[in-house]
Amino acid sequence: MPAAADKTKPRGRPCPICGKPPTQASNPFCSERCRDVDLNRWLSGSYAIPARESDEADEDGS
Repeated sequence: MPAAADKTKPRGRPCPICGKPPTQASNPFCSERCRDVDLNRWLSGSYAIPARESDEADEDGS
């Protein structure tokens, strides 16, 4: 039954935290632990988009 095996094993990228194959229950992560690590990184501010400071003149449009 290759079709049933395809449904239980997700395809695609490895876990972004540890690199192991993802599970269907925690996709795209391999486990709940890696999912929680990622959530903690978002909530603690580890993931941030760098921004450049703009001049006040740019904000005024002058």
